[in-house]
Amino acid sequence: MASIFTRIVNGEIPSYKIAESNECYAFLDINPLAKGHTLVIPKKEVDYMLDVDDELYKTLFSFAKQVGHAIESVVDCKRIGMIVFGLDVPHAHIHLIPINKASDMSFSSPKLSFSNKEFIEIASTIRKAFEDQ
Repeated sequence: MASIFTRIVNGEIPSYKIAESNECYAFLDINPLAKGHTLVIPKKEVDYMLDVDDELYKTLFSFAKQVGHAIESVVDCKRIGMIVFGLDVPHAHIHLIPINKASDMSFSSPKLSFSNKEFIEIASTIRKAFEDQ
């Protein structure tokens, strides 16, 4: 059975898309820790990050770096934190989280809530920054 992320890539489930390449897809986390919290995934479904083949691994992290720069350029933060958590969805993924302190990356923190309109605006702003790089 396809993971929820594979279903997003296939267009079966909507997402707030940030960027896409032949191998990777980036979209806003719908339960964000911060404004601009983005997930970056390989389009190929691989459960565990350490099982991603070497070429795709390099491509994925390079793509995540580009997406991170785009987020950083439009969201007020000191840095973009990157974390590979990997237990919640059986599909390798990287969290890109705008942070000002280490505790901003705590998954036990309350999640933010945005309206559909706000998610669309955030995604659009980051997507434009990504395209303008």
